[in-house]
Amino acid sequence: MPVMTAQMLEDFNREHFPQVDHMNMRVEHVDDECITIRMTVSEQHLRPGGTVSGPTMMALADAAMYLLLLAQIGPVALAVTTNLNINFLRKPEVGDIVAKGKLLKLGKTLAMGEISIFSDGLEDPVAHVTTTYAIPPNSR
Repeated sequence: MPVMTAQMLEDFNREHFPQVDHMNMRVEHVDDECITIRMTVSEQHLRPGGTVSGPTMMALADAAMYLLLLAQIGPVALAVTTNLNINFLRKPEVGDIVAKGKLLKLGKTLAMGEISIFSDGLEDPVAHVTTTYAIPPNSR
């Protein structure tokens, strides 16, 4: 059972990171090792050519891993990204994008995960992300 629910994660994000409100994200599911986050794409998330921008997808993946980690360890605002690698697989459709993250390892000081990003309603991912987070000492 996760330490933080979807609602608790959204409340924490709004309180500590109001600057991400423009991302229009909501946590659809979280459990002991997985998270699903939906992002409503608007004009500000698009790049020329009418597709979702790379930085938008990277931000969604980073947020997914951060919230998945917090769901497991509790509200540790100072957990930080130490590595994020993204592979863009295909052009996303204009519309909602969905990040599905899985925790691969949760140690005392590092956590690793992978996130697949999908255009809503499509079966094949548009991006694949691996990421590592540093967990502050004495927070677990």
